[in-house]
Amino acid sequence: MQRETAFTMDTSSIKYGPGVSREVGHDISQWGVRRVLVVTDPYLADGAAVATVLEGLRKAGIDAVVFDQVRVEPSDTSILEAIAFARDGGFDGYVAVGGGSSIDTAKAANLYATYPADLLTYVNLPLGQGKPVPGRLLPLVAVPTTAGTGSETTGIAIFDYTPIHAKDRDRASCAPAGVGCDRPGEHEEPTAPGGRLRGLDVLSHAVESFTALAFTERPAPESPGLRPAYQGANPISDIWSMRALELVSRYLVRAIRDSTDDDARGQMLLAASFAGIGFGNAGVHLPHGMSYPVSGMVRDFVPAGYPVGRPLIPHGMSVILNAPAVFRFTAPADPGRHLHAARLLGADVAGARSEDAGELLAGALIALMRQTGMPNGLKAVGYGPDDVDAACGRHDRSAPGDHAVTSPSE
Repeated sequence: MQRETAFTMDTSSIKYGPGVSREVGHDISQWGVRRVLVVTDPYLADGAAVATVLEGLRKAGIDAVVFDQVRVEPSDTSILEAIAFARDGGFDGYVAVGGGSSIDTAKAANLYATYPADLLTYVNLPLGQGKPVPGRLLPLVAVPTTAGTGSETTGIAIFDYTPIHAKDRDRASCAPAGVGCDRPGEHEEPTAPGGRLRGLDVLSHAVESFTALAFTERPAPESPGLRPAYQGANPISDIWSMRALELVSRYLVRAIRDSTDDDARGQMLLAASFAGIGFGNAGVHLPHGMSYPVSGMVRDFVPAGYPVGRPLIPHGMSVILNAPAVFRFTAPADPGRHLHAARLLGADVAGARSEDAGELLAGALIALMRQTGMPNGLKAVGYGPDDVDAACGRHDRSAPGDHAVTSPSE
């Protein structure tokens, strides 16, 4: 088997700093956009972030229409509603305001309104058809209001596929053309309801992409157009992932404990984008792959602070609950990287042996989980041994993990 010898590096154009969401109208008008769909959720629709974006768009002479029915943790049903709205609106651009749910919904709406198809057409194999995106999409600018998913920098959209109670992904090539990361004080950021969970998603993104299989260990694609978006750890993704780990270690707990600490909150916003660039190119692995049945099979768990009125295991929680066990398991594959990740998270690795790597990294993760109030394992969110077979069955029918994305278009 011929191994891969090349990797590509893709991400959005990023603008960061106080007030940049006021510039969204100017930014998107540079692509000739005159009518945009603003995608957000009902909890943000009447807030300052959306109002600021709308004001900027209208000052730039852009006609803006709001779709505010994004579902927290999008499903196939909610995605289809957004797609239908987008198809009927005659839009030539999109602006997403919110967390990963809003940004992913906007990506999917852009993709399927531009290239209409059955929902599973661009979804990963084996659940979907895995077809590449036919061509360019319309301009999309993302204004993240949470320090979490890093969706503003990636070309993947995640949603719950309810027929099998699992999550899956639309294919790559729908990354935002631009990102505006504004002053944290104007947005939710990591201290809002559920914010600690989003910060832990950043943490897992960074560790997973740093410990992902190296790009040189993957099979070479049959053609450049079939090179996956998630290519494996590489020298450039490593830089973003390592810096994200340093920022999370320094600022996550600080940001959660003090909602007025705009420095810490702003640094977490950067960490989310940095980790997004890292995993958006290297990929993630078992914690994310295992999280999908955890969130998809929820029965009656309702997280504190989420105003959704339904059982929900948020993405950040479903990912991080698996992580300590995963990294104990994966550490023997590359003890050096696992030790380095533990060190970046503040663990004392002086004199550590290779066989200590998994426990040291797991310990560093558990310390952060305890400080941020995570439930104590899967039992605490309603699961037991009888759920294992069902989880494995549902996971087998969905895609085999974020790290296995294949065949994006150019």
